[in-house]
Amino acid sequence: MPTNRPSAAQSPHESERPPRPGLVLTVVCLCQLMVVLDISVVNVALPSIRADLGFSANGLQWVVNAYTLTFGGLLLLGGRVADLVGHRRTAVAGLGVFGLTSLLGGLAQTPGELIVARAAQGVAGAALLPLSLTVITATFAEGPARHRALSLWGAVAGAGGAVGVLLGGVLTEYLDWRWVLFVNVPIAAVAIPLAMACLTDTRPARRPRVDVIGAVLATAAMTVLVYAMVRTDTYAWGSPQTLGGLALALLLGAAFVLVEQRTAEPLVRLGILRARSLSVACVVIFLIACGQFGAFYFASLYLQGVLGYSPVLTGLAFVPFSIGVVAGTIVASRLMPRTGARPLLVGGLSLAAVGMSWFGWVSPDGSFLGDILGPSLIASFGLGLCMVTNTAAGTSGVSREEAGLASGLLNSARQCGGSIGLAVLVTVATAVTRDHTDPSGPVGLTAGYGRAFLISGILIAAAALAAAVFLPKAPPRPSETPEPAPATTTKAG
Repeated sequence: MPTNRPSAAQSPHESERPPRPGLVLTVVCLCQLMVVLDISVVNVALPSIRADLGFSANGLQWVVNAYTLTFGGLLLLGGRVADLVGHRRTAVAGLGVFGLTSLLGGLAQTPGELIVARAAQGVAGAALLPLSLTVITATFAEGPARHRALSLWGAVAGAGGAVGVLLGGVLTEYLDWRWVLFVNVPIAAVAIPLAMACLTDTRPARRPRVDVIGAVLATAAMTVLVYAMVRTDTYAWGSPQTLGGLALALLLGAAFVLVEQRTAEPLVRLGILRARSLSVACVVIFLIACGQFGAFYFASLYLQGVLGYSPVLTGLAFVPFSIGVVAGTIVASRLMPRTGARPLLVGGLSLAAVGMSWFGWVSPDGSFLGDILGPSLIASFGLGLCMVTNTAAGTSGVSREEAGLASGLLNSARQCGGSIGLAVLVTVATAVTRDHTDPSGPVGLTAGYGRAFLISGILIAAAALAAAVFLPKAPPRPSETPEPAPATTTKAG
C-alpha cells in the first residue's frame, strides 16, 4: 500500500521536493550577512556607546566579549541544531531571536541591558552561521552548483566584515550608534518569510535522543577557552587566571571526547574527522582566522590611531579589501571545477600571506596609497580564492545528515582561531610597543602593529603549507567518506 513516509533505508531528503534554489541561497546569504555584519559593525561605534551609556573602560569590552563568548561557545552545538530540529525551524527561530535582541540592544538604556542583548545575539548567531553552510550542503549537489552557491556565500562572508566597518562608521557618524543594532531588524523581517517559504524540515524515522552531557561539555569547553583568550588584555599569558582557564578548557575538551566515544548517539560523531578533507580544512581555517582577525583589528587601529582617519574614512579604506574578496571568490568558483581545491587553496593562501606580510612595513607617516591599498588588494584576492575553496573541500563527501556537524566544526575552528590569534597578536604588538623608545607615540604604535602584521603573514603561510602537504589532491566522493554508524545507534551523531 503506498505511503508518504520514507522507508527506513530512504533518506528523509529523498522524499522531499527539491527547494527553490534561488530563494534558498537568498535566505542563507541574509543569515550570513546578519552574523558577519554584527561582528564588525559594532566595533566602530564603541566610543559612542561608552559615552552614551556610561560604560567604564574595562566594562566596554564586554559589548564585544558578551557576543563573542556565547557565539563561540555555542557554535558546535548550533551546528547540530539544524540536523536535529530542521532547517526551517532553526532559521525562523534564529532570525527572530537575532532581530528581537538587536532591537532590544538598540533600545538599551544601561550597560547591563546592552550586554545581555549582545549575549543573546551571540546565541542566535551560533545557530544561524552553521545553518547557512548546512543548507547549502544539503540543497546543492556536489559539483558546479555547490561551488557557485559557496562562492556567493563566501563573497558575502568576506566582504561583509569590511562593509560592516564602513556601515558602522556611517551610521555612528550621521545617525546614532543605536542604528548599528537596529539595522538587523529589517534584514530579519525580510529573511523570516523567505525562510518559511523555501526551507523544509526533515522528518526522521524516529526522534533522536539529544546528547545533553556532550552538549554541555562542548559548550563549556568552548566558552572557557574563548573567555581565557579575550581576557588576556587584562591578565598576562603566564598569569594563574589565563593558565587556569586554558587548563580547564583542555580538561573539559578531554572529557567531551571521552563522553562522545562512549555515547550511543553523540553530539559529534568523532569518526567524521577521519575524512581527511574535513580535518585538514579545520586546521587551515583555524590558521587563516588566527592571522585574518588580528589583521582587521590592527588595520583599523593604524588608520584611526596613527593616520588620524575618521570612522567613515576608515570604512572607506576597507572597500578595496571587499572588492578583492569578491573578485577572488568569482575566480575560485570558475576555476575550482577544473583545478580542484588544493591548487587554488595553496595559491590563494600564498598570496594572502604576501599581502599580510606587506602590511608589516607600514610607517608612522604612511598613506592609504603607499601603505594600505597594495597589500589590501593582494591579501583580499588571495583570501577570496581560498575561503570558499577551503569550505568546499571541508564539506566534500560529507553526508547530508551530518552537514550541520561539518559546518559546526569548521565554524568552531574559525572562531577559536580568531580568538586565539587576536589574543596572541595583541600581546605581541603590546610588548613591541612597550619596549620601544616612543611607546605612546605613532612610531611605537606602528612598530607594534607592523610586528603583528608580519606574524599574521606567517600564520597564513603555515595554512598554505598545511594545505599543500596534507590536503588530498582530489576531494573524496561521498561513498569514500567514512559512513555513519547504523541509524539505530547514531542517528543524532
